[in-house]
Amino acid sequence: MGELIYLNRRVRHVVTIHDVAKTFLNMESMSPKKLQKLCFYAYSWYLTYTKQRLFPNNFEAWIHGPVDPALYQQYKEYGYTNIPREETVPASIAEKPQLYDFIESVYNSYGHLTADQLEYLTHMQRPWLNARAGLQSFEWSNNPIKDEDIIAYHTEELANAKG
Repeated sequence: MGELIYLNRRVRHVVTIHDVAKTFLNMESMSPKKLQKLCFYAYSWYLTYTKQRLFPNNFEAWIHGPVDPALYQQYKEYGYTNIPREETVPASIAEKPQLYDFIESVYNSYGHLTADQLEYLTHMQRPWLNARAGLQSFEWSNNPIKDEDIIAYHTEELANAKG
């Protein structure tokens, strides 16, 4: 995650998960599952770096990895097919170059991975694993993924990357 840009904590903005999703969709047409995981990583790294939430939504530990139910509802009709590309970036992000650069850095770090690779990656990480503690891999869950777990895990990842 060396490409991620530290954001100034004083920058204030009102962003929704849908704005972030549309920004990723401006970069590439992708499946709902891949979009969910990219939004999760944007949320996670933003939270880790700034100690603030990128948007107010909560991810849940579903069978196929972290999912935001509102984002799921918006794009579920696409199933396993790709959602069409967005022509423009939402103003809430386009008007904040630092935020756009941050989202782009998440895309540059994870966008080359397939939806299944991103799912596998989230399944190996403590935030999702902790939220699913005691559950079988096939068991349904809407357990929330805790912000504290996200921060602790990614802070440790950063420390390990720095050596």
